[in-house]
Amino acid sequence: MTTTPDRTSEEDPERALGVPPAELAGTALPGGAAPGRSVFADPDFRRLFAAAAMSRLGTSIGHLAVPLAAVTALAATPGELGVLAMLSTLAFLLIGLPAGVWVDRLRRRPVMVVADLVRAALLASVPLAWWLGALTFAHLCAVVLVCGFATVFFEIADQSYLPQLVGPDRLTAANTALVSMDAANQLAGRGIGGLLIQLLSAPAAILVDALSYLWSAVCLRGITRAEPPPARGERTSLPREVGQGLGMVAGHPILRAIAVEGALTNLAIQIVQTVLPLVFVRELGLSPLWFGVFLTAGGVGFLLGSAGAARLGRRFGESRVVWLTSVAVVPFAPLIPLVDAGAGLWLAGAGWMAVTYKVGVANVIKVGFRQRVTPGRLLGRVTATMRFMFTGALAIGAGAAGLIGELAGTRAALWAGAAVLAVSFLPIMLSPLRTLRDLPDGAGGAPGTPED
Repeated sequence: MTTTPDRTSEEDPERALGVPPAELAGTALPGGAAPGRSVFADPDFRRLFAAAAMSRLGTSIGHLAVPLAAVTALAATPGELGVLAMLSTLAFLLIGLPAGVWVDRLRRRPVMVVADLVRAALLASVPLAWWLGALTFAHLCAVVLVCGFATVFFEIADQSYLPQLVGPDRLTAANTALVSMDAANQLAGRGIGGLLIQLLSAPAAILVDALSYLWSAVCLRGITRAEPPPARGERTSLPREVGQGLGMVAGHPILRAIAVEGALTNLAIQIVQTVLPLVFVRELGLSPLWFGVFLTAGGVGFLLGSAGAARLGRRFGESRVVWLTSVAVVPFAPLIPLVDAGAGLWLAGAGWMAVTYKVGVANVIKVGFRQRVTPGRLLGRVTATMRFMFTGALAIGAGAAGLIGELAGTRAALWAGAAVLAVSFLPIMLSPLRTLRDLPDGAGGAPGTPED
């Protein structure tokens, strides 16, 4: 989620960024791909897409099944749910920044394959332990934590690998396809997950997530295009290389605003999502299927937002779309804590759908912008910096949700999440985005890009 967790300038983008043209991400078309050719005409992109489609379907099921396994099979408390959710994203805070440096030093695809295999093995241990009567909360926490470490490397390598695989002319199309597919999987996965949990149990549904990662590893292994070796001439100390990624984000006013706004959004969403299973199952007495239906409404919003993002950007300007959707979500945020077993369920569902629509739009536009403006040699580190902030916010949000839930109740946690959502637009409104129509390709209107 990621939560976690991204142009009309006539300036030369390379000069605006202050880097040589050859160092821009994806400046050469890989594999002899013809400009303008459909991204799905590339068999290697189809393999990448198939890997992502199945693994993200499993992940959507897992996001529903893991907390419900804790609630239904282990009688978890609000505090324990907060710990579980925090552990799932803690790895980004612990190793997110240096992982970007390490990924930049390695070929990306093997990193992704190994991460998939690790997650498949770990998740498969949960239903096995449950069937043997040996599943404990500590076991579930350990699986979630180590899976989080694998996810750090996978996600950084994934976003750094895509520009290299498809080339710059098809990057927006590739991101749109992947984010729209992710939205469709969230839509289907939450509903399927709720049904599987209802029919089989939450631990059994986790097995589907494990198998999806195995499928992803097989598809990624099937990509035939050779990946060039990483550049080796620029290595310095680890802290300096981490600082280059941090400096790129901190020194670029648009990337900085996107990072802060995305972190606030993820913080709020995680607070809400952490306590929702308790609200539905214990407070409202609704079945897991209804929880799946509620999250499916979020999947609808995410799908609509991601599918329409490119069209909205062309029609109104990417910058305008980013700040307008950030502001438009404010009146919908207070609807989420109104959830109940009656009309409040539909009001909260509408509010949740509006929030996820905004996230879907942002994921396509902001990620594509970040990949365009970041030099290829820094892409892993910049991605790691963004993921550190976005997913680190998820860890903090999970801990905050557990603490608020224990001290003041689950409703108070929902209102806290809504309050953060209501102010999350401020970094965007205080940035150059408010005065631009389109996001610049290089950094037009964005002075202060740091030197290496």
